[in-house]
Amino acid sequence: MLLVAVAAAVCLAQPNLPDYNAKVIEQVGQVSALGSQGLQALFKDDTVKRQQTIVTGPDGYARFEVSDGSTFEVFPNSKVVFREHLTNLEELLNVTIGRVKVFIQHLNGLENHNKVSSPTAVISVRGTKFDVFVEDEDGTTLVSVDEGLVDVQNWTAPGNRVLVNPGESITVFRGQPLALQQIDKGAAAREALRAAENVFVRIILNRNRGLGLPGGGTTVPGPGSTSGDHGKGGTTPPAPGAPGSTSTGTTTTTTTPSAPSAPGPPPGI
Repeated sequence: MLLVAVAAAVCLAQPNLPDYNAKVIEQVGQVSALGSQGLQALFKDDTVKRQQTIVTGPDGYARFEVSDGSTFEVFPNSKVVFREHLTNLEELLNVTIGRVKVFIQHLNGLENHNKVSSPTAVISVRGTKFDVFVEDEDGTTLVSVDEGLVDVQNWTAPGNRVLVNPGESITVFRGQPLALQQIDKGAAAREALRAAENVFVRIILNRNRGLGLPGGGTTVPGPGSTSGDHGKGGTTPPAPGAPGSTSTGTTTTTTTPSAPSAPGPPPGI
């Protein structure tokens, strides 16, 4: 009787257990999850479980949502482990290579503690919106904050943590202690990070939504608005000197010029 009562209580309690999975809410290109059965392609509404690795190809992009409403974006050529350690519930992502953008929800005004790690850095989240970009196999990590605050620690070198404010960036190098002087309060690092955003993925997202323009043109959202849900304003200009590009307001329209006509025959023929 006691065993039956315990089993019934466990069954009743199951629906109330927190959901530690991540759901795919947007996906384009090559996006897979690496698990015990190898790589499996991910599509919209699929879920990623704890300790699975998210892998994106050169054209791959996906946005995921967790149970508290927080979301994270994984950009092309990235490898990210979701909730790597089962006993550390604050650990959200471990970025091995590539770039993620994280949006943390603060429910009822309460702090929502999360951590994102890389081969060199541990980023403790006090804010809401920030980027983590692991640039190379040595683990060089760029952290850029859009909103709120993040606490950054270089776990490969001794030294204090550094608090990064909105509009600031810091690059973490393997074996080099962090210093306040490393914080970039200007636009250089942030612009470099924005340049790393794959415009091709933005174009594919727009095409999937039927936003392609006649004549081969495409409306490209401004920086930070990959999915159109979070970004506000901004433009992503074409390369300097690119033909057929016009800029109006917050969008840039790029059209493909027609091929030049074939030259006429030489004189006298």
